[in-house]
Amino acid sequence: MKMGKLCKIVYIYLRLTFDYVVDGIFSLFWNCHKKEVPALDLKKHAVLTESATALAKKIRQKELKSEDLVRAVVERIKEVNPVINAIAADRYEAALAEAKEVDALIANGLSEEEFNKKPLLGVPFTTKESQAVKGMPFTMGLSCRRNEVADEDSEAVKRLKDAGAIVVASTNLPELLVWQETRNPVYGMTNNPHHTGRTPGGSSGAEAALTASCATVVSLCSDLGGSTRMPAFYCGVFGHHPTPGTTNLRGICFRSAEDQGSMLSLGFITKHVEDLAPLTTIIAGDKAPLLKLDRDIEIKDIKFYYMETAQDLSVSSVRSCLRAAMKSVITRISQEITSTENAPEPYYHKGFSHMYSIWRHWMTKEPEHLPSLCTNNKGDANGLIELLKKMVCMSKLCLFTIVRLLEEQVLPRVDPEWAEKISKELKEDLFTKLGDKGVLLMPSAPQPAPYHYSCFMRPYNFAYWAIVNALKCPATQVPLGVNAQGLPLGIQVVAAPYNDALCLAVAKYLSKEFGGSIKACKYK
Repeated sequence: MKMGKLCKIVYIYLRLTFDYVVDGIFSLFWNCHKKEVPALDLKKHAVLTESATALAKKIRQKELKSEDLVRAVVERIKEVNPVINAIAADRYEAALAEAKEVDALIANGLSEEEFNKKPLLGVPFTTKESQAVKGMPFTMGLSCRRNEVADEDSEAVKRLKDAGAIVVASTNLPELLVWQETRNPVYGMTNNPHHTGRTPGGSSGAEAALTASCATVVSLCSDLGGSTRMPAFYCGVFGHHPTPGTTNLRGICFRSAEDQGSMLSLGFITKHVEDLAPLTTIIAGDKAPLLKLDRDIEIKDIKFYYMETAQDLSVSSVRSCLRAAMKSVITRISQEITSTENAPEPYYHKGFSHMYSIWRHWMTKEPEHLPSLCTNNKGDANGLIELLKKMVCMSKLCLFTIVRLLEEQVLPRVDPEWAEKISKELKEDLFTKLGDKGVLLMPSAPQPAPYHYSCFMRPYNFAYWAIVNALKCPATQVPLGVNAQGLPLGIQVVAAPYNDALCLAVAKYLSKEFGGSIKACKYK
């Protein structure tokens, strides 16, 4: 036993050394090639610092024209996109025309009932290109789908439109959404606005980059393995992953409305935590009551548990700056909002020692068949053949997609009996402790935003997000300032299923205490 413990300690230190060496090597190139995102001109675009709910109210009360807001978004996108490369396709002129129609409608007078049916009337939004928008490209980053166009809106896009929102653009994504970086052969690579030599994450990295740059008002995302929360963390904004099964999946990738047993859930990235509940309510539709988002919660009544690090050896050690951020949160909560008998408690379960393996097993239950997706359903791609083709520059797939193919086709599968047993034990233990009044504070990732391409050296570091998907529970990503290099820090707030309101209440409290979202550009 002692020898095993010693070996584990040695491995952890070797892994940490490896991580620092990797960062050192990649920094030599990327620190010399970073660019600054253009400053936000407050005289022209001050409205872009406000929440979607505040802007909707201003439009409703005739204090702001929808056309002016949409034009501000379009102008800001054109300023920042040459630096961050977030836009896949735009519909700027059509969006401006729709905004003018909204302004005319409001000028002619709308009843209170009509406004209540359209809570986002005149508010612009962007969405990841994997979300079908009628008449817009629907490539999912694949070369073989370069000419594909969506023939109808996804259900989520339809619900936002029915609420009065206006689509401005679709945004970049990783090829087939399978990686931690936003890059593909159709649209290229998206950069993190805090440091353009680093990734904004995936698969909603472009949405997070736009949000952090004040270039979008509402950002529709999806999350199967951290795809909403990872970019939110790396870009210093908020992201919410609702309880799976409550958001209609029709039209996201190739999903149908019947895929409700999935780990996948649609959500939003935003600079303002107060936007998350009303936006989630809209896309949840008739299932919104399940989430209890209008629940009145006193922060002092919440029971806090926390986990400083996991013991999953496939994942890097949590960096000291993130451990310090977690400790700051625990200290603040202990001092200000809890009694001695209700003080935050540490939590751990052996399931967290196998985060990636558990998620990998549950991915086999998802409907997508990666080999056929790679060919646009014209046969099955072979990972080994694609790797050989890649070595002679003949494969049209990204290397990370080939890696995922090899993992699926070559590596041994996770023992399903073990995975399902430990998943059940973890759920029962954690959710029994949390109940309807508890949250778990846990790390977002081992480190802040990595350098471009360095994720190949640490392919499983997204597991802190992925385990939440496997548990099928809600989680909110919360920004907590920056580290010495100016990179965003943060934590996840996790609750038992259908207790989304707890996550958002804690996120709101932490936003006030730690400053909220982090600017990725200067204001002038």
